Amino acid sequence: MEKWFNVGKIVNTHGIKGEVRVISRTDFAEERYTPGNPLYLFMPDAKEPVKLIVATHRVHKNFDLLTFKGYENVNEVEAMKGGILKIQESQLTELEEDEFYFHEIIGCHVFTTDGEEIGKVREILTPGANDVWVVKGKGGKDILIPYIEQVVKKVDVKEQVILIEPMEGLLS
Repeated sequence: MEKWFNVGKIVNTHGIKGEVRVISRTDFAEERYTPGNPLYLFMPDAKEPVKLIVATHRVHKNFDLLTFKGYENVNEVEAMKGGILKIQESQLTELEEDEFYFHEIIGCHVFTTDGEEIGKVREILTPGANDVWVVKGKGGKDILIPYIEQVVKKVDVKEQVILIEPMEGLLS
C-alpha cells in the first residue's frame, strides 16, 4: 500500500487564470512544485485523489501560487479550495547526508549530549536561513531548536533520537 505525504493545502484561488494559493507543508517546495511534477489532490468528500500536473509555480506573499495543466481559469479550480495536495512515497528522492524529510524528524525524542531529555519534535518551522525544530518540552512549553551544526549533534531517524548541544539561552 502506497504511503502519501502532505505537500500543502489549497486555501484559495488567485486571479482568473486558474492559479491556486497554497499553504505549503513540504520540506522541498521548489522540487515539489517544479513544472511537470505530479501532485495528487485529496478532497474531503472524494474517494479517490485527482492527479494534477504542475504547470507553473511562483511565490507571492508567503504563499505558493500554482497552476495545473488543463486547468486554465478560475471556474475550473474553484472547487479545489480546501483540498490537500500530496505526493506518493515513491516520489521522495534520496537526500544528501545530514538532510532529512520533515516526517523523519517530527516525533523524534530530543536529548542533550549529557543525556537530559528535552522533549519531542512536534513541528518544523522554515523561517529562512535554517529550519527550526519546535520541541514540546516536558513542562509543556515549546522549545525552539535551530537545525545548525553547533546545536544538533546527532540525528538517528531509525531510533527516533536527536542529540543536541545546548547553547546558552536555548533551553531557558
